[in-house]
Amino acid sequence: MQNVVLVIHLILALFLIGVVLLQRSEGGGLGIGGGGGVMSARGAATALGKLTWALAIAFIGTSITLTIIAAEQSATGSVIDRLGTEVPMPENAPPVPAPSELTPPVESAPDSGPVVPLVPPRAD
Repeated sequence: MQNVVLVIHLILALFLIGVVLLQRSEGGGLGIGGGGGVMSARGAATALGKLTWALAIAFIGTSITLTIIAAEQSATGSVIDRLGTEVPMPENAPPVPAPSELTPPVESAPDSGPVVPLVPPRAD
């Protein structure tokens, strides 16, 4: 199901790109100086305009459908859980370090006695 919707989605994307490129340019970029808008008498929907809207609505519909399908499939677990195999540890792998070896170094203050972690100086 997901593959069928994905193929339709890709075909719609290609057709949408083609239809937009076929439309007549009206001058300024981003519609500036185009004279009239979509709602004006001159801007009445042409065949390419209607086709563009239809393809755009279908593209959004397939996008939402793919999102719903992906959300339903991911609700069951992660991709690694679906594999069902355990990753074997190599025999010559180094041992995992203890958590105390992964913490930042500490330095003891000479007069105060307690151990103070090394931190960068404050900016203020």
